[in-house]
Amino acid sequence: MQKKLKLWDAIMLVMGSMIGSGIFIVSADMMRNLGSGYWLIVVWVITGIMTVAAAISYGELSALFPKAGGQYTYLKEIFGKRMGFLYGWGLFTVIQTGTIAAVAMAFGKFTAYLIPSLNDAAPIFQSGEFKITWIQILAIAVILLLTYINTRGVESGKILQNIFTGSKIIALLGLIAAGFILVDISHLAENFSWGTDSFNNLKKDLSGNFLKEGWEPIGGMTLLGGIAAAMVGSVFSSVAWESVTFVSGEIENPKKNVVKSMIYGTSAVMILYIAVNYVYLNALDRDGIAFAANDRVAVAASQNIFGSAGTIIIALLVMISTFGCNNGLILAGARVFQTMAKDGMFFKSAEKNNKNEVPENALWMQGIWASILCLSGQYGNLLDMISFVIVLFYMITVFGVIYLRMKQPELERPYKTWLYPVTPVIYLVIGTCFCILLLIYKQQYTWPGFVLVLLGLPVYYFINRKKVDN
Repeated sequence: MQKKLKLWDAIMLVMGSMIGSGIFIVSADMMRNLGSGYWLIVVWVITGIMTVAAAISYGELSALFPKAGGQYTYLKEIFGKRMGFLYGWGLFTVIQTGTIAAVAMAFGKFTAYLIPSLNDAAPIFQSGEFKITWIQILAIAVILLLTYINTRGVESGKILQNIFTGSKIIALLGLIAAGFILVDISHLAENFSWGTDSFNNLKKDLSGNFLKEGWEPIGGMTLLGGIAAAMVGSVFSSVAWESVTFVSGEIENPKKNVVKSMIYGTSAVMILYIAVNYVYLNALDRDGIAFAANDRVAVAASQNIFGSAGTIIIALLVMISTFGCNNGLILAGARVFQTMAKDGMFFKSAEKNNKNEVPENALWMQGIWASILCLSGQYGNLLDMISFVIVLFYMITVFGVIYLRMKQPELERPYKTWLYPVTPVIYLVIGTCFCILLLIYKQQYTWPGFVLVLLGLPVYYFINRKKVDN
């Protein structure tokens, strides 16, 4: 593969793939689970430590296996083809494609703020609860447009990525600055006044709606369950940084630049995320965050900061953010499916590059399946179910660093994990606590996604029915 991506391009890919729609929405549900500005920031800090620790750990593997495929390649090389395939199966069926669909739908929904007729238009087709709307069509159009742009060569995708990622970083910095300068009444002290002793849990009415007056103090294991539930949102907003490892084969000096891009990119994004949440806590009171209309907490905060123009400003920011995010996801994901095809683990036609030296067939397969998920309307449920599995695969990969150190200590490691073994252990401890608490308190986020990934096993054995697993 041609080495057309420099360090700056790789950093933009990391940051652009991470920053989508989540940071503008998830803090509402997190506040409903936490009820305290203190705990909201603590959960974001925990997620930040967790994310950067994983990126630092992945760096050692990216230097050992500096080729396309990234996490799929690491898992296959360390634990065998079966584990690599299960990750790739999950990536294609929902992790990458479901995220692409969800981000594209967020683009469509925020576009409808600027073009209300999109919301008001009658469905194109409806049968019972299933319907096809113009917002879904717009989301599909965005996916197909970005897929086409990326078939024109990695240069096209790179330029688009840099422009949109740079734009949303500048816009976020502007929002952060305005969130402290232009707010007339600060709610920061009030939101932090609940402190560690005032953790609250919301009650619901008979219809299942949250009661604003239903806050009640909780603690102990229930507190830990609330933290785990809140982390589903913060973790979802902080994934996809590993996408840069998928395109390692096209990055200059991948043994150094991939790890640098992951560490610099994840650190910068988590600092931005924490700062944005301080803006929410400054601009809105607790109820304003928890009960923001349609969970669009960024819109509510922006209205307090910019007045009536706030909705338009945030709608434009989310459109820029989601468009750039999806470009990064689309650019990177197809490289995994191409690598899988070369290993005989995916459709053979996905292996080929077109005249522009990019995996056009893999790009279109990814784009078409993501479009089908948009039409199904199930991408949101799928992503909720798969969050648990995403963290499990992160944990397995991070454990791979320790496993390889014990199994093959003689390997030449161009980059060694900083503060090894403390850094990978930090991730494994936090990840284990997160998964155990979800298994106890939020099982709807756990076993369905796990079953979905395990469905890949019969597919794997069918593909390998005449092969010997190495």
